[in-house]
Formats: sequence, C-alpha cells, structure tokens
Amino acid sequence: MSTMKLQKLCYYSQGWHLAWEGEPLFNARIEAWRLGPVVRELYAYHRLESSVDSWEKGDASQLSRAERSVIDDVLAAYKNMSGLQLSELTHQEEPWLKARGASHPAASSNREVKISDMETHFRALAQEALD
Repeated sequence: MSTMKLQKLCYYSQGWHLAWEGEPLFNARIEAWRLGPVVRELYAYHRLESSVDSWEKGDASQLSRAERSVIDDVLAAYKNMSGLQLSELTHQEEPWLKARGASHPAASSNREVKISDMETHFRALAQEALD
C-alpha cells in the first residue's frame, strides 16, 4: 500500500479506537501535515519509500482483541480509498482543520492533531451512525 494510505489508516485507527474504546491505540504524536495527518515516528521508518510491502517493526500478535477488531473495521471501511482520497477526507474533518488553524493549505506544519479533538470528532461520528 502507499505510505500515504498507511499514514491515513493509522490516523483513522487511532480515531475510531478512541471513539469505541475510550483510549489511544498508540502513543505516537500525529501531526497535521499539508497532505493530512502523519505519524512522524512512522514516517521516519518509510520516508524514502512510496509504498510499503512488508513491515518488520512491531508485533501484531501483541494486539488485544479490541485493538485488532478496530483495525480490521478501519481496514474494511477504508480499503477501497486511495491515499489521496483519504487525505482529502481528513481535510474535511475537524481534528486536522483545528490543528492546521489559519495555516495556508500548501504550508508545511508540524502542529499536533490533539487526541482530545480526535476523540470528540470520532465519538460524534459513531453517535451519528447509531442515530
């Protein structure tokens, strides 16, 4: 998959885990980059690559049943979207917009997408789905 898509799926996994489980899926900071949310720590591992075919970091067997369930649901929901489509989607959402503030759309930024903003946003989306 493209590294852009990987980044956005990590963002959505974090957001939906916050909404459904009430706690972060991972502790790494998410930043509001020009093309959407980016986990800088993850970016450091793939920064010279345009796609990721395998991943040696981490151990999926260490995920809880709830963590695996959220990730599986996110993959199922967003699997048909490209990295660019996911990027465009994040540009319409409050957490990224709030972190970017008044920054010009083409400007670089390393402002944090706050966990609290993500939790509020994704909980509201979850509630809308139930209503």
